[in-house]
Amino acid sequence: MSFLLMKEIEHLKKKIISLSTYVEENLQRAVKSLETRDAAMARKAIEADTLIDQMEIDVEEECLKILALHQPVAVDLRYLVATLKLNSDLERIGDLAVNIAERAACLAVVPKLNLPFDFSDMAKKVQVMLTKSLNALVDINAPLAREVLTMDDAVDAINREMYDRVNQDIQAHPEHFNLLIHFLSVSRNLERVADHATNIAEDVIYMIEGAIVRHHAEESRKAASECPPDQSK
Repeated sequence: MSFLLMKEIEHLKKKIISLSTYVEENLQRAVKSLETRDAAMARKAIEADTLIDQMEIDVEEECLKILALHQPVAVDLRYLVATLKLNSDLERIGDLAVNIAERAACLAVVPKLNLPFDFSDMAKKVQVMLTKSLNALVDINAPLAREVLTMDDAVDAINREMYDRVNQDIQAHPEHFNLLIHFLSVSRNLERVADHATNIAEDVIYMIEGAIVRHHAEESRKAASECPPDQSK
């Protein structure tokens, strides 16, 4: 690697880490605004998305400039490809945080419902997934990234449970339909954040090892479900 290429990649790393930190903080802000019914905090999370969008554009332009000027190969090329992909995932997480904050702003101005569910467990799991995937990126840590891959099923299960509970509550209390739909939207957005955190973890593994692990976990689960019962005696 030339000195100039190394310098520009280091500069790119700082940019993607700054974006990662800002996205993570804004997701935390959005979730907290939901939990505390803080409309002002929700608006702050919504407004932060403009900077996230600009940071995402800056990272993409930096990647394309390095590709065009230096035509990197091997590990450097892999790093740039992975950075382009996870840069997009980070921007999408920023959008999902805005969606959550918008729901929080709506819920903050209506009477609080006594619901048979809350988002604390799901939100905590999702934020842990995102934190681990970003730490794996910063520390270049493939085992930590693989931990994230094992956590996604739990979040999916909570989302399905949330859907069932909201459906039951709508049937029992149709007058609360509009409010309950907001909760369903929050659950769906959190589930999508978990998906993007998983994507980032997969990109980190690709960046480090050159291994494409996307779909492998899903294929393994499908194969396991299709295995015939053990008839050996």
